Amino acid sequence: MGSLKIGTSSMDMKKVIGLAASVILTLLVWLMPTSAFGVPGLTVVEQRIIAIFVLAAVMWIMEPIPIWGTSVVIMVLMLLTTSDSMLSFFHDSISADTAKELGKGVTLIGGEVTPILSAKSIMAAFADPTVMLFMGGFVLAIAATKYKLDATLASAILKPFGTKPKFVMLGFIVVTALLSMFMSNTATAAMMIAILTPVLATMPESDKGRVGLALSIPVAANIGGIGSPIGTPPNVVAVGWLEKAGVNISFGTWMMVMVPVAMLILCFAWLFLCKIFPTQKDEIKVKLEGEVDKSPKAIVVYVTFALTIFLWVFGKDLFGVNANVVALIPFAVFCITGVFEKKDLGKIDWDVLWLVAGGFALGVGLEGKLGPDGMTMSKHIVGSIPFDTWPTLMLIIGSGVLCLVMSTFMSNSATAALLIPIFIALAQASGMSEKLEPYGGVVTLIIGLALSASFAMSLPISTPPNAIAYSKGFIKQKEMVMVGVFVGIVSLIIGYFVLFNFSGVLK
Repeated sequence: MGSLKIGTSSMDMKKVIGLAASVILTLLVWLMPTSAFGVPGLTVVEQRIIAIFVLAAVMWIMEPIPIWGTSVVIMVLMLLTTSDSMLSFFHDSISADTAKELGKGVTLIGGEVTPILSAKSIMAAFADPTVMLFMGGFVLAIAATKYKLDATLASAILKPFGTKPKFVMLGFIVVTALLSMFMSNTATAAMMIAILTPVLATMPESDKGRVGLALSIPVAANIGGIGSPIGTPPNVVAVGWLEKAGVNISFGTWMMVMVPVAMLILCFAWLFLCKIFPTQKDEIKVKLEGEVDKSPKAIVVYVTFALTIFLWVFGKDLFGVNANVVALIPFAVFCITGVFEKKDLGKIDWDVLWLVAGGFALGVGLEGKLGPDGMTMSKHIVGSIPFDTWPTLMLIIGSGVLCLVMSTFMSNSATAALLIPIFIALAQASGMSEKLEPYGGVVTLIIGLALSASFAMSLPISTPPNAIAYSKGFIKQKEMVMVGVFVGIVSLIIGYFVLFNFSGVLK
């Protein structure tokens, strides 16, 4: 009991320190004179958004409160301090006639006319089409799990791989990666680890093959997620921001490029795991229990799942319907047929949706016309930094390495939500788009960040699949670090090679 109290006290102190650091740094930025930022003409509202951005960054890194809670906090702060619904304390008291004379989108702060944001645009971040796409993916995954479609697919795909250890591992990698493209990689990893655990329990501790098999699940779950736009939150964030920048990547186009990338990386990972962790066993038998659910509702799920994937891949070209709208079709079908019930709403990963929405809300501020002469805040600030003097290649690859390092120690979703808005503003800055073009343009820069976030898998805390696999006790941290670092570096090399040479396909 004593050690429990010490651990709890230590955890509470860490949260207090994180919260204190977040507030202090935010207040310092908030209260500094605008001239201290070195950005000519910086407005008070722009300064407030910078301060809120600092708050989000520190809280997402230190996690004094849940990361989804940080998103809620920053959205509320933006509404109360930077929008047309801000508290009167934060702007000058003006009459209705004066407000009418000034017009929409501005107010008086310190006696100066200052552009402000629309409260509706901030709140609309939660209903962003990209958020709806992700929510549709969650609904599809919940229904698939409820009617055992995931287990049925796993059973069907694993059978052809036989009983030879290296091919059994390959089977687990293939199944985990495929499911992770359309379902939560956390749920997929949990299911596949549950199937694999009885097998691992029969293997002696001295058998290195046990470690290789256990590590194959989180590696496949993390890498498999890059294969589709809904496979992992960083993909969703990247696609959403690229759409705002005028680059629309269809579901099918993303998969056409990224599935081969994932397959190539996973082949390297499989060969590496087989080489480093050879098994003593001549054969491994995986027992898969349960039968295919043939109930009417299960059949509805099977058909809807297949139809949704078909429409995601081909719907834009054949029927003119985009992936965001397609994502809501299974939700409607499942509600009508009773597949999806009220209790199932609680299974949706609302925390992830709030996190993504919080990132988009920050983006509303960065893309708001808050600078001089109607300039967006992002262009105003980025334009004052001499990025044009930086080597372009170093900027692209350096941003990916930074994202990889940050995602190793914090949520890859939060990392993407922080970095992608900054670098997309940079890509749109005067002169930068031309410098980026020989390397694939804004697509290479932003998708490189999304991929890098998913390639971070060196520690148990790096991703939920890592944590699930590590918690079973079959893996030591140094083994996870070794594999994570190797796979991460190889993944970066392959990912950027493809982006540098084939990013034109994504445009």
